Amino acid sequence: MKALVTGASRGLGRAIAERLARDGYEVWINCREQVDPARDLVNTIEAQGGRARLVQFDVTDTAAIEGSLVPRLADDGPLDVLVNNAGVGSDGYLMMLPEDEWERVLAVNLGGFFRVTRACLKGMVAARSGRVINIGSLAGEKGNVGQVAYAATKAGLAGATRALALEMARWNILVNTVSPGPLEVGMAASIDQEKLLPLIPLGRLGRPEEVAAVVSFLASKEASYITGQLIAVNGGMGL
Repeated sequence: MKALVTGASRGLGRAIAERLARDGYEVWINCREQVDPARDLVNTIEAQGGRARLVQFDVTDTAAIEGSLVPRLADDGPLDVLVNNAGVGSDGYLMMLPEDEWERVLAVNLGGFFRVTRACLKGMVAARSGRVINIGSLAGEKGNVGQVAYAATKAGLAGATRALALEMARWNILVNTVSPGPLEVGMAASIDQEKLLPLIPLGRLGRPEEVAAVVSFLASKEASYITGQLIAVNGGMGL
């Protein structure tokens, strides 16, 4: 079994890759520039008896995907699981947001989903099996002040999930989104906790391993009748 995790060199992506490796997948670790952390992750997984390989490309670069990922898919066969985790944000009020920042966020969060998923679906269709798991965000469900670009892409990803699930159902390819709330890694870690924690009914930040466990479930045989869904992992913050 093979799984590709984009943006896997650190944070949530790393936790997802480690969990899928423990589940028995050969995990393809994708990064753009964080090569040393990605190699460290490959070494960590292999030291624990798992299988992993580094697949370096920029999710916004079609030529890089066709030069790095597509040949590997042709040589090694289709993926069983694709986790679209790579993502970026850009904080600031929309009226002051530079256009190139808007385009950058869209290029990674939505364009990356499009380019990588398109490349991987051909093999899944031929195999008549596969899982596409997108990493969304609570921001895409309820919005955040100063995160219009980020929220727009994550809401778009949820819509794309539902549409793609309908397209791919005939080939037994399941498409779902996991939508985390504030986590101990990433953007939420830098926010004033005295202001943030009272907004979370469970009263704490989520752990990346808790999100990875949901990804693991969606990749498993037990989730074979689940597609087109957004599964929130947010400590009740979206209620």
